[in-house]
Amino acid sequence: MAHPIPTAAELDEVAEVLGRVRASIATVLSGLEPAIETTLATVLAEGHVLMEDVPGVGKTTLARALAASVGASVGRIQFTPDLLPSDVTGVSVYRADEHRFEFRPGPVFANVVIADEINRASPKTQSALLESMQERRVTIDGTTHPLPSPFLVVATQNPVEMEGTYPLPEAQRDRFMTRISVGYPSAGDELAMLDSHDGTDPLHHVTAVTDAETLARLIGVATRIYAAPAIKQYIVDLVRGTRAESTLRLGASPRASLQLLAAAKGRAALHGRNHVLPDDLKALAVPVLAHRVIPSIEARTAGRTAEQIIAGLTDQVPVPADARDRSVQTV
Repeated sequence: MAHPIPTAAELDEVAEVLGRVRASIATVLSGLEPAIETTLATVLAEGHVLMEDVPGVGKTTLARALAASVGASVGRIQFTPDLLPSDVTGVSVYRADEHRFEFRPGPVFANVVIADEINRASPKTQSALLESMQERRVTIDGTTHPLPSPFLVVATQNPVEMEGTYPLPEAQRDRFMTRISVGYPSAGDELAMLDSHDGTDPLHHVTAVTDAETLARLIGVATRIYAAPAIKQYIVDLVRGTRAESTLRLGASPRASLQLLAAAKGRAALHGRNHVLPDDLKALAVPVLAHRVIPSIEARTAGRTAEQIIAGLTDQVPVPADARDRSVQTV
């Protein structure tokens, strides 16, 4: 049974609440509008975000500013080489006085989980997040424990070529809806940062502008955004194009199709629309697809990155004629 598309009042609430969150983050970081927009679209899709860039450009600050702006439970995990899976998910402790095991939940049991420098832990520990990210639950000693709703993982990592890092397993990279590169700030933004951070930490002044219940409701609104059949065909064409691309050794999975659609709905809701447009897909193709594919040896030798290949593919795949007609999406 099809759900009704969001009303104007519902979309107004999305714009108003997410506008407050955007403004709250902007008090800490400036010049990161594209990264912030992609992050908020992912949040509305209840997806997980991977922030990858060199140290010191604001990845963790952006993750903490997002968490502080939402009045929800927050769990932070500092990934290190000696971190154990039980340090992430929790452990069962035997209570001798009561002759029973008691489960003590780990930091993953929170609405927003900040996984800081996730690729500094061993692949075994990284894999502890697989079940929670996909199924939003954790199984310990044969007992399944549901995670709170909404549940979002915001992870940061340094490029794998840097010392002391481990590449994320492909299965885990595929569970991140988007990957965001923060990049270096402009000269003006860096100068503004010197002023705002002079003698104080702006994060200390960030207060919650919404709560978990409201965020869960807005996520429900975003899931009801309309996507026309032509839009869905365009998604399939884009994702299948990665599998046929000669410069890619590994193309995107079917999960990528689902997450590209969900992220596009989140972006449409963020822009106050009750329907997805091709522009939403083009804006999100690189953040959603690039981290899921593996360039061929020839492509890497030629200096081509996954981002460049996906951007080129987006330009090559034709947009279905029906997808350009806005009347198709606004039934």
